[in-house]
Amino acid sequence: MSESEAREVGTQIESARAGKVTRAMEEVGREEGMEGEEVRREVACGRMVIPANKRHTNLKPIGIGVGVRCKVNANIGCSPGRSDVEEEGRKLEVCLRYGADTVMDLSTGARAGEVRKELLARCPVPFGTVPVYDVAGRAGGICEARGEDFVAAVREHAEAGVDFMTIHAGLLRRMIPLALKRRLGIVSRGGAQLARWMEARGAENPYYERFDEVLEICHEYDVTISLGDGLRPGCLADASDAAQFAELEVLGELTERCWAAGVQVMVEGPGHIPLHEVAMNVERQMRVCKGAPFYVLGPVVCDIAPGYDHISSAIGAAVAGMAGAAMLCYVTPKEHLGLPDVEDVRVGLIAYKIAAHAADVARGRRGARDWDDAMAEARRGFDWEKQFKLALDPERAREYYEASNVGEGGRDYCTMCGREFCAVRASQEVRGGRG
Repeated sequence: MSESEAREVGTQIESARAGKVTRAMEEVGREEGMEGEEVRREVACGRMVIPANKRHTNLKPIGIGVGVRCKVNANIGCSPGRSDVEEEGRKLEVCLRYGADTVMDLSTGARAGEVRKELLARCPVPFGTVPVYDVAGRAGGICEARGEDFVAAVREHAEAGVDFMTIHAGLLRRMIPLALKRRLGIVSRGGAQLARWMEARGAENPYYERFDEVLEICHEYDVTISLGDGLRPGCLADASDAAQFAELEVLGELTERCWAAGVQVMVEGPGHIPLHEVAMNVERQMRVCKGAPFYVLGPVVCDIAPGYDHISSAIGAAVAGMAGAAMLCYVTPKEHLGLPDVEDVRVGLIAYKIAAHAADVARGRRGARDWDDAMAEARRGFDWEKQFKLALDPERAREYYEASNVGEGGRDYCTMCGREFCAVRASQEVRGGRG
């Protein structure tokens, strides 16, 4: 969004309610094959968000909502002991090359601010952060923080140009005993830090207590709030329990407070859910939060696949997207094991692009099947170059084809079956014989 655009509007949702189609809405419409007025209506009722901080001047706006293409978020960021600005920059390049719709910087440790500044300056897609990580990473740790420190971190990120922020405001002190009955307790990094602070201070969640202050900041810069699920389940045994749904009820309340303040909002969803409960969770969130966009991590549908959780979670993500989730947060093969590297980011992102596209096809979204039909035509015609061009990961498709067909493949077959046993080629011969 340009500086002139930033000056001419309050927030996207306020403009939409006033009947104004902003340039950001027009851009989203062109990308999604919609009229700007249709986008405006979705933003006005809260079913779509356009994360676009007024200070993120190199941003290409996107729409996140059930009525448009299912989006994919990629998490990157350093940890206290691993990675640096250069490595995270390479991860960002991979995210952009392979089609991440949004990027979140989850950096922790002394270098977090430096990494965030560098990544944001280079990022043309909506950029997200988790401000509580900064609070926890400063001198003395989370338990020494004052209530105002939590709000100050939000302002710091907003002033830097961050487009959306995870705010764990729905985890209340009374819910902690419910979470501690679980097999894995609290697995959200932000949620666990806030629980530590509440127990150490004997006080309520500062993000809940000071939510009006958070709203003022987000309204000033048009930051979209992503209401964090601090009590998301971390294993199948903890899924769909009293703690998770107690927090969801508060997220429903906070959603309405965001709308009343003219602030865009989406709601984050659970991490580990049995496959047969995924759709129920999405439908329940959409009901409780009155249609606000649902942003889900996975969900992971089994706990036994370390090293392959990009697959176990993409299965759940496809079902969640089909049920109405608006954005999927990717999981990499390193989930539960370590900090992802560049290749992990690539593999995780492609797995989630597959899940999101499968959801788009299932929901009959504009143009989704056209892509698959074009690939089918390219396969029928043995048009390998077109197949590579249409592939989600063209480089990998070409790499596999060329490695497997050296000196053996032909224009009208590959080494999977060979010329004589190629089913597509045989079908064409049968069709030709029938005239």
